[in-house]
Amino acid sequence: MASMLDAVVVGAGPNGLTAAVELARRGLRVEVFEAKETVGGGARTEELTLPGFRHDPCSAVHPLGIGSPAFRAMPLERYGLRWLHPELPMAHPFDDGTAAVLSRSVAETAASFGPRDAGAYRRLMTPFLGKWDVLARDFMSLPLTALPRDPVGLARFGTVGLPPYTWLMRRFRDDRARALMAGLVAHVIAPLGGIATAGVGMLFALAAHENGWPLPRGGSQSISDALTGYLRDLGGVVHTGFEVKRLDDLPPARAYLFDTSPTALARIAGLGSAYADYRYGAAVFKIDYALDGPVPWTAKEARRAGTVQVGPSSRDIGAALSQASGGTAPRTPFLITAQPSLVDASRAPEGKHVFWAYGHVPNGWEGDLTDAIERQLERFAPGFRDRILARATAGPPQLAARNANYVGGDIACGAARGLQLLLRPKISLFPYATRHPSVFLCSSAAWPGPGVHGMSGHNAAKAVWRRLREADRR
Repeated sequence: MASMLDAVVVGAGPNGLTAAVELARRGLRVEVFEAKETVGGGARTEELTLPGFRHDPCSAVHPLGIGSPAFRAMPLERYGLRWLHPELPMAHPFDDGTAAVLSRSVAETAASFGPRDAGAYRRLMTPFLGKWDVLARDFMSLPLTALPRDPVGLARFGTVGLPPYTWLMRRFRDDRARALMAGLVAHVIAPLGGIATAGVGMLFALAAHENGWPLPRGGSQSISDALTGYLRDLGGVVHTGFEVKRLDDLPPARAYLFDTSPTALARIAGLGSAYADYRYGAAVFKIDYALDGPVPWTAKEARRAGTVQVGPSSRDIGAALSQASGGTAPRTPFLITAQPSLVDASRAPEGKHVFWAYGHVPNGWEGDLTDAIERQLERFAPGFRDRILARATAGPPQLAARNANYVGGDIACGAARGLQLLLRPKISLFPYATRHPSVFLCSSAAWPGPGVHGMSGHNAAKAVWRRLREADRR
């Protein structure tokens, strides 16, 4: 009989794979079990529409990935990961044909807001420039696992970032800056008035200035494939097509890490109502397009940007987020769109393009947002519909079927609002541990939350390693 494994990881998304790598690097015997036939979780690439068009069914652009302390400590480029940078990280067009931009340059970004707000934006961001590595590590780790390297900088960021975004908005006099920053907050699908939403907007903006908002060459799958390649070289084993329904399905191990929703963890590990109070948030309705040319944006800046936010005013964006969180599908959705083939010709046949867009809808919503999304796109890119060769739509039921962590279509694996934005999955100093001494949570349901950055897995692996080391000392 084979000896007991040190750790078993359930789920081969970026967090599960990162946790497995961190433990394997420390010399532990690790195996990963994934229900789907391929690894990836929220970082996959598939031909969803037509042959030769390679789409990311979930995330496509990775500002927190290139800046992730966990990924930066791994030789992922040796396993094929290449970051590609669009000319502009993000553009935010308006009805008058102009656009505000989020550029690598703070000055260029500030200038796009207009003279009344340029100075306010520069004053807001300049204190944090050049500090990404320290801030990201301090912010995305837990106080109990790593003492802050720059406690003063972290406190300064917290002073500005902990209040609601509606407070930060008051620094700006015109709506160009307010709308672009509101769109950044919307990436975590939280109403603009919630605690720490100012910090969310600032984190995404700082990421652009420090590292850009890149796309991985070949699609998001290349992040997952690089992590898997590295894990296998470290001696880790990955099993795909293996659905885990209960702990007994798994081989004996000293620790079990779940890159799953808290709901699934409780069901599989027999933890009953341990996460009954955990809340799932608004969902998205996503469309992947195969296009016969680039999106015909009216604003020239949008034609050069990897990401385009479509929501003409901060009021529109706030209303759409509040409606989706409150149970109503917005008639005028706020859209986040991505244009991978602008920088990666491998994603579509020559002269053709892949493009995706999503709007926010209530959790579990079963309607069709296609027409509302395309009306918004036509508003800022007249003639867009004429470029469509094929589309693949996915509302909350389809997203949940594709990725079990997206409960009710919530791509954040739990509402990122209120205290649950900061204290995930519950108010605890040990968010990765459960009441079962050998079972841990390592998904984005635990701090620091959603995004392809692997830090939830990284932090959980540190907690497991410490627990195992303590056990060995006894």
